[in-house]
Amino acid sequence: MAERRSPKPQVGGSIPSWPAIMNMAGGDYRYGNSLWLVNLDFRELTLDKLILIVAVLPLLGATGAFYYYGDESLLLRVIGLLVALIVSSLIAYQSAPGKAAWGFVKDSRNEVRKVVWPTRKETAQTTLFVIVAVIIMGIFFFLLDMLLGWAVRLLTG
Repeated sequence: MAERRSPKPQVGGSIPSWPAIMNMAGGDYRYGNSLWLVNLDFRELTLDKLILIVAVLPLLGATGAFYYYGDESLLLRVIGLLVALIVSSLIAYQSAPGKAAWGFVKDSRNEVRKVVWPTRKETAQTTLFVIVAVIIMGIFFFLLDMLLGWAVRLLTG
């Protein structure tokens, strides 16, 4: 069996002679015979887990209070849940995963701003086309059902 080589020798890939290299958050992780250079601070990981656990506590408390005070106004109980959600979010933001999630939200907002949204006319035309297509398919399947029902009644007597 012949060994397959890349047409570009300077480009590494997932082959045993030159395996792929991934850049991880904690440092470089090199697959294969290379040295693993992973610089993870386990104290930071433990602190992040602790922060996330503490962030869940207001939600658990608010959920319990929501049901415990079931005789109170629904509006007040929902406001309590929303306040607990905001507090939990602020606490979770203090961790590395929380900051990464907030960065994802900001990047998503930027991508949504780049979207070219259809005009009102294009939206109306597309909606009309979908409605007409659904009506035509409904009629088609109705007639097909009637035809198949007639055929089954003919065959079964």
